[in-house]
Amino acid sequence: MSDKPSQLPYIHLLRHKSFLNLLFLFLIQSSNILVSIVAMPVLIRVVGVEEFGRINLAFSVVLLFNVLVGFGYNLSAPKSIALNQGNIQALSEKVSEILWSKLFLAFTSLIIIGILGFVFGFFEDFLLVLWWSTVLLFSEATTSVWFFQGKERLQWVSVINVITKLAYLLLLVWCIKNASDSYLSNFFLGLTALLGNVGLLFFVHFRMNIRLIGPKFSRVFQSLKENVLLFLSSLASHIAINGGLIILSFFASAAVLGPYSIAERIAMVLRMAPVLISQAVFPRASILYYQEKRKFFSFLAKVELATLTIGLLIIVFIQISAPYIIALIAGENLENAVLFLKILSFIPLVSGLNLGNMLIILVTDQKKVLFNSTWVFSIYMLAASLVLTQAYGGLGLAIALISTEIIIFIITTILLNRKKPSTVSQFYRALFSGHSYS
Repeated sequence: MSDKPSQLPYIHLLRHKSFLNLLFLFLIQSSNILVSIVAMPVLIRVVGVEEFGRINLAFSVVLLFNVLVGFGYNLSAPKSIALNQGNIQALSEKVSEILWSKLFLAFTSLIIIGILGFVFGFFEDFLLVLWWSTVLLFSEATTSVWFFQGKERLQWVSVINVITKLAYLLLLVWCIKNASDSYLSNFFLGLTALLGNVGLLFFVHFRMNIRLIGPKFSRVFQSLKENVLLFLSSLASHIAINGGLIILSFFASAAVLGPYSIAERIAMVLRMAPVLISQAVFPRASILYYQEKRKFFSFLAKVELATLTIGLLIIVFIQISAPYIIALIAGENLENAVLFLKILSFIPLVSGLNLGNMLIILVTDQKKVLFNSTWVFSIYMLAASLVLTQAYGGLGLAIALISTEIIIFIITTILLNRKKPSTVSQFYRALFSGHSYS
């Protein structure tokens, strides 16, 4: 009779690549969260709530341009890497193609921001902060998380991320002494990330034998053409998720913008939970779909249920602890910020509803479904945000963002069911019945 410990199945789970992917992505994001928690009160105490609102606004503008720089490669590249893991030549070509494409887009974005700001007078209230924030464009262009995600080897990314975030925090404490130094905040964030990304690219080249092939503009433009629908989808999604702060700046004073910025920054960190899970399981889901399709649906159902459970736990935690979190970060009791945070805490749960749909779209390469659904709900978000923000300020914006997540789920389910009815029905059958396809 065997005396094997009963924990062995759990040990096997701990060695599963998807779990390890999730673990290292969690380490990456948890270090980001920890630094955000420490950095926000440091910045607010030094530069003030209103100036922090300007820093966050500049960060939001750069993030919008980073969607252009990313050009949907975070959605398409991990799958390409996962399906070509044993082919060094194919990996070298893909890495080079993506790197040169993103650098081209980063320089293009820099020129656009410069023209808008210095020639046409846009961003007047925070142009200095914004211009120094443009280093974030190049940290986005050089990131290689998508490569390690596809290889399911994120340990080195997590280590480098922790180091760069600690360096950023130290620079923040040492160099930012008053409100006039606020332009350095996003600059240090981008600079440390850029240096870490360059180090990872050297690692990819020398330790993983991935060669950087010189830029071929025909391949760059072909790559951009292939990814244009994913880019437009990412742009629409980003506008729907992150465009609220910019809309609020049109209607609210800095006294309202500051507290909302604090609550939104925390809420967007919490919203990373379903995104994190999706990124972690995407390579494994792609392999299962093409190699063991029957197991794919059971795997996807388990992931969906885990995501919704985490969303519920986040809501309970924030409803109880919101006043303490805001007081810790802002150094004072901001009732508006507490209310905003409590409402926004529902976003991780409602955004998690669409996780299964998104993974089906990505693994089955349904770019048109993604494009159509994201633009429908982004138009809804803009309309709802404009109306509700003008009427109710930050409270209206928070409600608009939650309702947008629900619209995302409904529209995506309808459009996906039209294209892949069998796939959708098998997924929801596995989700609600608990039936295993393995």
